[in-house]
Amino acid sequence: MKRWMGLDVGDRTIGLAVSDLLGITAQGLKTLKRSSMDGDLENLRSIIEEKEVGVLVVGLPKNMDGSVGSQGQKVVGFANFLKKRLPVEVVLWDERLTSRLAYQTMQDTNTKEKLKKERVDMLAAQNILQSYMDSIKK
Repeated sequence: MKRWMGLDVGDRTIGLAVSDLLGITAQGLKTLKRSSMDGDLENLRSIIEEKEVGVLVVGLPKNMDGSVGSQGQKVVGFANFLKKRLPVEVVLWDERLTSRLAYQTMQDTNTKEKLKKERVDMLAAQNILQSYMDSIKK
């Protein structure tokens, strides 16, 4: 059985999360430092093979009115780049408020500021993936 992997794509980092084998829960995996498109591709390819991922769920940043801004356009371009080069399905998923929810979760657990910056993208990816998995189970 293949896993799903969630991505929270930013300019400097990519937060990663993976599903359990049953596709019920998402767990934060890590935050990758971005290097180049090809470097990002190779890092993701390695993790996809190691974790046996079949679907990438890429968070699409939208404005509160549902429109896609400049950051969203960058993510769409990156998702299309991945679609052409990886042997997995790539799905774009609305990520509105996932980073805010990640920060709130860390605030509620008294996470130190340095750790918040290191973990926010990973937790946002976890929220993106969990939201996607919950939606397809309905």
